[in-house]
Amino acid sequence: MTLRALRDRLLLQEDLNFLLTNRVPRRALTLLMGWFSRIENRLLCRLSIAVWRLFTDLDLSEAEQRSFPSLHACFTRRLKPGARPVDGRRGVLVSPCDAIVGACGPIAGTEVFQAKGFPYALPELLGSRMEGEPFRDGQFVTLRLTSAMYHRFHAPADGRVTHLRYLSGDTWNVNPIALKRVERLFCRNERAVLRMQLGEGGWPVLLVPVAAILVASIRLNFIDVRFHLRYRGAHDIACDAPVKRGEELGWFEHGSTIIALLPAGFRLADGIETGQRIRMGQALAWAPDAVAQDINSQAQEAST
Repeated sequence: MTLRALRDRLLLQEDLNFLLTNRVPRRALTLLMGWFSRIENRLLCRLSIAVWRLFTDLDLSEAEQRSFPSLHACFTRRLKPGARPVDGRRGVLVSPCDAIVGACGPIAGTEVFQAKGFPYALPELLGSRMEGEPFRDGQFVTLRLTSAMYHRFHAPADGRVTHLRYLSGDTWNVNPIALKRVERLFCRNERAVLRMQLGEGGWPVLLVPVAAILVASIRLNFIDVRFHLRYRGAHDIACDAPVKRGEELGWFEHGSTIIALLPAGFRLADGIETGQRIRMGQALAWAPDAVAQDINSQAQEAST
């Protein structure tokens, strides 16, 4: 049996996987990884990447640079220009990140599923009852980033980021095995809630980046703050950041999850289903005609 086959066999043992990735001092390991990943030593970084590749299918062929001073630089790498074409069709909302689609589909009132039989309420996820109301009976998509994926995330459409809420929490693993065992997991972990408005009508979209074990740090380009387990600043921050479809919003410092919430009337794009791999810039959802017209009009005005 090859080393890769042995690795895959061990990772598929659910009890062992859950034990190794959750029944450990999650917070301490996450803080340790944050410190270790920032050590700038190219030899240590190359050795660490070699070990990393024993457990993942890490591919750096699309990276803007191929040599890194630290693991942190590798985790947060940019891609070569043009590596992720952005769907420019009118009314399309694109995937904000490279990911594997987790649970997705209609929101039942304000209830969403992280896995079959494991519901959670939007007010608990978002830290506000009113924040979830615009998405009653809308659509949701859970986008899971593996550790080997490109970790930056981008705007799904033209619009403005108008508000940010940071919610501190735990660092449970967010892989499918944990999602089937830990109720309301996304509501327990550290996360941010990015409120966007699309077009002049202010059509709402929420992106909820959720951190995880070894991944409790989020950076956003439009705010000079790094959100992490030791963050003690403001938790509600008003913003007014114009963004274009495909424009970079920020990054995780390792793989994790983004939950996209869309209002009623939006529909998921063909092929968006559990287990589907998607890349940043590919079609994720379609806006209703009125929304698409509004977004298109605003984009034309901005370009003149």
